[in-house]
Amino acid sequence: MRIAVISDVHGNLPALEAVLAAIGAEGVDLTVNLGDLLSGYVQPAATADRLMAAGLATVAGNHERQVLTFGPERIGMADRVTKEALSERHFAWLRSLPGTLSPVAGVLAFHGTPSDDLQYLLHTVEPSGVRDATVGEVVERLGDVSGFDLLLCGHTHLPGSVRLPGGRLVVNPGSVGWPAYDDDVPFPHRMEAGSPHARFAVVDDVSGRWEVSFHAVEYGWEEAALMAEGFGRVDVAAALRTGRVLS
Repeated sequence: MRIAVISDVHGNLPALEAVLAAIGAEGVDLTVNLGDLLSGYVQPAATADRLMAAGLATVAGNHERQVLTFGPERIGMADRVTKEALSERHFAWLRSLPGTLSPVAGVLAFHGTPSDDLQYLLHTVEPSGVRDATVGEVVERLGDVSGFDLLLCGHTHLPGSVRLPGGRLVVNPGSVGWPAYDDDVPFPHRMEAGSPHARFAVVDDVSGRWEVSFHAVEYGWEEAALMAEGFGRVDVAAALRTGRVLS
């Protein structure tokens, strides 16, 4: 079985199209999408149309939940912009997406962790910044995943993988459409891919256990950055151009 894994498109249709084209050349059996699909400052509604037409195995991320449930007093700008752009057809699709999904036997897909769409799985945020999570932290955050040999997560926008005791593989493909951001929860930190490329992963079990390869795709990131500037988000445009947070 050969599976392409994408995550965190964030409404960046030019990046999504480039990644789907690259996946098309990989000869995969299945593509899995790990959420945070639309909320961003590029083309949320057009991205929804493209993803709905693609029919990928898809889970909801925290931004889908926020778009669907947050009122005006709580909703952030990216989610508000997205919510205003979507039609009822788009909302119905978002409501249909599960929080976790087993697209094939032995594989579990989710956004953050299986039980929390906001928790980082492969990274830990401390007062001093972000570090790689320990294997023990990853195991604890996963909870009971007996029966699954491949765990697919997103949310941090950074590609990476961890082999757990017993051979299970955890994979984060990185972000298709938003390569860098900063946050202040639980402590101020930055997540930076370091380049503007759109990212995805391919996993296969031809060796007898799951293995992963990571891919970075060039696309028209200047086009995407100009769209972000059109929403007044110079900071997001800089992240799209560089893969770094604007200092």
